[in-house]
Amino acid sequence: MTQAAYEKAVNLIDSANSEDPNIEQAEGKDWPKELLYSFRMSNMLERYRNDADHVVKLAVRGQHIQRWQSPRSDYPMDRQGYHKWRSDLYTFHADKVGDIMEQAGFSEEDIERAKKAVAKVGIKSNPDTQLLEDVVGLVFIEHYMLDFAAKHPEYTEQKWIDIIRKTWGKMSDDAHAFALAGKITLPESLTPVILKAVQA
Repeated sequence: MTQAAYEKAVNLIDSANSEDPNIEQAEGKDWPKELLYSFRMSNMLERYRNDADHVVKLAVRGQHIQRWQSPRSDYPMDRQGYHKWRSDLYTFHADKVGDIMEQAGFSEEDIERAKKAVAKVGIKSNPDTQLLEDVVGLVFIEHYMLDFAAKHPEYTEQKWIDIIRKTWGKMSDDAHAFALAGKITLPESLTPVILKAVQA
């Protein structure tokens, strides 16, 4: 697929995510939350696997596209409701990315590849999905784990070890090696428990 089609799709994803009414601060300025997330995802993919093709790059950039349109509060506030919300989000995001790629002129085959990755189809068996999941884990550790910890001061060390191991378990050996080689910035206050979780 041409560079022009790829750039059109990127611009459409970014335009959609720029509409996010939720604002976060980073690098001294305000960002629409999901636009910031998509930039961080793309940046991490470039650092981790700069040989990724356009299809994977678009799946990674659009992984949370317009997430605010499907809020957690629309679902029952229990475990079953949470899992239903997550499952529906996978389809929601995959369809959004697929529609944008179609607008940009991508082939049906490429669109289906991206949609499977975004929908988390075949983690551990689909290379595209696994690569996306690696990037998700690396971005969470570097950018979001500390904020998550601040929201849950009641969590014990064992609870944190369980959370970290769950994230780690979805990542590949290559992603593990990348993280432990100092290629990402670990949140300083959580580094001891992260290392305890992954090296035990």
